[in-house]
Amino acid sequence: MTATDATGAKASPLERIAPGIKIAAQMSPEPREQDLQFVRQMGVEHVVLWTDASKSSAEYYASRKELFAAHGLNVYGFGNSDVHNQPAIVLNLPNRDAKVEEYKRHLQSLGKAGIPYTTYAHMPNGIWSTEPEQTRGGAIARGFDEAKATSGHWRDQVYTLPMTNGREYSDEEVWDNYEHFIRQAARVAEDEGVMIGIHPDDPPISRLGGVPRIFSTFASYQRALEIADSPNVGICLCVGCWLEGGELWGVDALTAIRYFGERQKLFKVHFRNVTAPLPHFVETFVDDGYQDMYQVMKAMQEVRFRGVVIPDHIPRMADDPRLGTAFTIGYMKALLKRAEEEVGKR
Repeated sequence: MTATDATGAKASPLERIAPGIKIAAQMSPEPREQDLQFVRQMGVEHVVLWTDASKSSAEYYASRKELFAAHGLNVYGFGNSDVHNQPAIVLNLPNRDAKVEEYKRHLQSLGKAGIPYTTYAHMPNGIWSTEPEQTRGGAIARGFDEAKATSGHWRDQVYTLPMTNGREYSDEEVWDNYEHFIRQAARVAEDEGVMIGIHPDDPPISRLGGVPRIFSTFASYQRALEIADSPNVGICLCVGCWLEGGELWGVDALTAIRYFGERQKLFKVHFRNVTAPLPHFVETFVDDGYQDMYQVMKAMQEVRFRGVVIPDHIPRMADDPRLGTAFTIGYMKALLKRAEEEVGKR
């Protein structure tokens, strides 16, 4: 249940989270023993997990929380891919109401399991990429070239141009559908004490395949949070997506972090860098893109961010995907230490 402050206003659920930036790893909910050891050996104490509808239950979430806790790891967030990036919700397809109810059950299960956070994305036609490209040292990374883009995907679903979802949709249709969803989800989130962090569109292009992608500007995020009108609805700020959009967002990533962080709407941060803004970018190493990522960490420390920050979309190094994770988390830990020394621990 959402608490209130001395004035009777709804208190932010972040107040129940311990102070300090928490570097976290994204892991499988079914980890091997060596995976758990690897994360603890890096000095990480928090994780975020994903599953799908086949395992989405309070019992399963609680069992994962217990398993990770036995290895010194706290589960901050748990996502359900079957209620994430769902055209049914975004476009009001025939199974919309069933999907909304499924999402609400996901929130209720998280609440019962004592897991405080979940990520939600409102993209109607998935994540768009073009051919993988090389970045520093020949590492393979995701690329996107708008001139060559023909399709998006989410899990096994592929959306192809010119009309990804059968017809043209208006901006207001998508906004109305968002409002229908978030007003219901927010009430349940407040009842269960769960935070919903809305992820940006990836890439942040305002219309693709005849469909609006409304989480592609700073102003649209402001509108979305006003509609939700809930302390439990905030931002999963993907720095990479913000850098992809560049000037299209209306404000830069540092301004967004300060704005949402000061208002206690910043729940989770995806820490990644890209080579350049649209129309063509490659997801590169955190120290190799056009953003000085120390400034990102410093801005989070300045606004007393107390959620988790995770490495995301890491280029593949050599022959072991864990190498990139270790490099990125080590770099993030060094940036956090410097920010704590310069700004001060909060």
